[in-house]
Amino acid sequence: MGAVLTQFTAWRNAARAVAALRARRLLTPAAVAMVPEAELAGLVRAAGTYRVKARRLHALTRWLLDRCQGRLAALRRVPLAALRRDLLAVSGLGPETADSILLYALGRPVFVVDAYLRRVLARHRILAHDAPYERARGFMEAHLPSDPALFNEYHALIVAVGKAYCRTIPLCRECPLRFDLRGRAPAPLTRHAPPPRSGA
Repeated sequence: MGAVLTQFTAWRNAARAVAALRARRLLTPAAVAMVPEAELAGLVRAAGTYRVKARRLHALTRWLLDRCQGRLAALRRVPLAALRRDLLAVSGLGPETADSILLYALGRPVFVVDAYLRRVLARHRILAHDAPYERARGFMEAHLPSDPALFNEYHALIVAVGKAYCRTIPLCRECPLRFDLRGRAPAPLTRHAPPPRSGA
């Protein structure tokens, strides 16, 4: 639920929507599927674009019910490439949301690419700021052991660095990654990336 609700908003807003669903015992696919869309939209209002997110939650829960009767454990045995392809076919799920579900809900070894990671990679001249999502994901997965726990922790650390140091106006002198700049100024970001999300 959180992976959908945090789209285009800060995690604190998504967390309020998750709390509202929890209070109504609506954190299972079967329960969400039974709530009328307008009512669901009202419950997730804190996450912003609540009508769109209610539609996306319904699409995801319908897919989960059709695919595995709502039992996430069954998806842990599905080949990763096929499962990711099927998730991306669900209305409203882009790569970042699908990969968040795969990593955080299913414990699959998929690295989540977000605006913080893109900013760090661009400023350290590793990838261009507008590198395609799949290229950034492929780069991270090729350079790290294929370990969901490691991906989870690494992503959390990148988010922490992004929030504290690699902001729109960077604080490079205090950044714990400053040694990697090797005496060079960080690469300029020639256009603004979308607002960073946290806690996908």
